[in-house]
Amino acid sequence: MEFRYLGNSGFKISEIIYGNWLTHGSQVENDIATQSVRAALDAGITTFDTADAYANTAAEEVLGDALAGERRASLEIFTKVYWPTGPKGHNDVGLSRKHILESIDGSLGRLRTDYVDLYQAHRYDSETPLEETMQAFADVVRAGKALYIGVSEWNADQLRAGHALAKDLGIQLISNQPQYSLLWRVIEKDVVPTSVELGISQIVWSPVAQGVLTGKYQPGAQVPAGSRAADEKGGANAIKDFMRDDVLTAVQRLAPIAGELGITMAQLAVAWVLQNPNVAGAIVGASRPEQVASNAAASGIVLSADVLARIDEAVGDVSVTDPALTLSPARRPA
Repeated sequence: MEFRYLGNSGFKISEIIYGNWLTHGSQVENDIATQSVRAALDAGITTFDTADAYANTAAEEVLGDALAGERRASLEIFTKVYWPTGPKGHNDVGLSRKHILESIDGSLGRLRTDYVDLYQAHRYDSETPLEETMQAFADVVRAGKALYIGVSEWNADQLRAGHALAKDLGIQLISNQPQYSLLWRVIEKDVVPTSVELGISQIVWSPVAQGVLTGKYQPGAQVPAGSRAADEKGGANAIKDFMRDDVLTAVQRLAPIAGELGITMAQLAVAWVLQNPNVAGAIVGASRPEQVASNAAASGIVLSADVLARIDEAVGDVSVTDPALTLSPARRPA
């Protein structure tokens, strides 16, 4: 397993990160989730990403149980705040001081830890003054409940404003967590250059495009039983934008490239996002333990300029690149 610095800091993370969105507490049974976490540790993964909103707090609890007994200082545990949680009342959402300070305590209890390494704003909150949000995050850091601050799906202007406030408050905003894959490249034009300038790294989610880049979905064919595209509890909705025949046809053109390199298509997809020097880590999920080891094997793979050019040609114009699609909700969700 390779390790990379997160942002302009001395903090290192595993470049393959285990994430439990759509799995722990919902898609897979808790014993399988625990086995998957053990497989991640066995593969050398030390960084784990979750959020209070995943399975309405259940995912944090499952992860906390699975990591119990591990040496805390040898792990990097990330969580997030913004989306509605608990009974989802009028203050159980957003980035107000009230919600942040209450949410961090809830997360720490479920994760069975005194602190998280990275506490992230899960989206930008247009209904709370940014000054209030960043002051609350600063207080979380000063209380020793988080070591660093990150965000998720913030655009370039939001990153710039948040970074400036964090600097004034004496805390480090070191990461952004966007969607990024061969099929979703909206961060490349604005977010990445701004982040490089500010010393912010990307921790990317969905590097395999919710499983589409594994090649298991064939154009014009029925989706495989048990796959994410067949999951009506959330997986199918998350993957629907990629389930077009033109996208699936383009993905099949990646198979020969992966074959020549002696790697799987999923490993090719994860390795591709890690070629971007602004990417510190790629978050991978798993519905069974063997998937973790396979994804972890993408660590350290170097793709030549020729291979990268062939990948671009294979995918063609099905990749989404519009930077305006880096969006947070215009209003807090009810």
